[in-house]
Amino acid sequence: MSTEQRTANQRTLQQRTLGIIGGMSWESTQSYYRLINEGIKSELGNLHSADLLIHSVDFAPIGTLQAQGAWDELGAMMVSSGKRLQAAGAQGLLIATNTMHKVMDEVQAATGLPIIHIADATAAAIKQQGLTKVALLGTEFTMTEDFYKQHLIDAGLQVLIPDTEARAEVHRIIYDELCQGQFLDSSRQYYCQVITDLAEQGAEGVILGCTEIGLLIKQADSPIPVFDTTAIHAAAAVDFLLGNANF
Repeated sequence: MSTEQRTANQRTLQQRTLGIIGGMSWESTQSYYRLINEGIKSELGNLHSADLLIHSVDFAPIGTLQAQGAWDELGAMMVSSGKRLQAAGAQGLLIATNTMHKVMDEVQAATGLPIIHIADATAAAIKQQGLTKVALLGTEFTMTEDFYKQHLIDAGLQVLIPDTEARAEVHRIIYDELCQGQFLDSSRQYYCQVITDLAEQGAEGVILGCTEIGLLIKQADSPIPVFDTTAIHAAAAVDFLLGNANF
């Protein structure tokens, strides 16, 4: 056995177990699964894959409760999921959606497990590129509420969001199309125009702050750097699994 193989095997033995609360939507959760395993493969090589536990929830009742503003009930659902993963052996958690980070504190308090925060990972990626003003696209909750934006602001970033009409359409496309596996050219063009408008307002980069948006928008579609939160979050998950970072 080569020295490189022995080193990889030693690192594998030290791999942590990560629990993923997914299914919001399953289209983006499958991207997480692929990206995290690709990251472990890249780091360890050979037949290595990620030590993951996934609880994929039914998104339909969650989407309804989000629209109703029933965040206490949603928090209880996420806590239940987190506890199930903890009981199965998870040493840390990842909530595979931007919006449900609104109830992350409740999950962390109930489980005591480290949780990889998607906005913190994204802010770090933006700062590595030396940017200070960014556009944020996502659900209405993510674009307008402090649970997400404040993490970016605390990291020293200025955050621009679309106007009221554009926010409503960005939100609608997420729930009516992207979360249902529909990726329309007309919606891609709409998002591109929104990004262009925000770039003209001074945005130096754009956060794809919904895990489904990266399925529609790629770097080639944007005049400014794109920060795909799914890819960034997955990379942070690989760091957690390999013990390369503390969360």
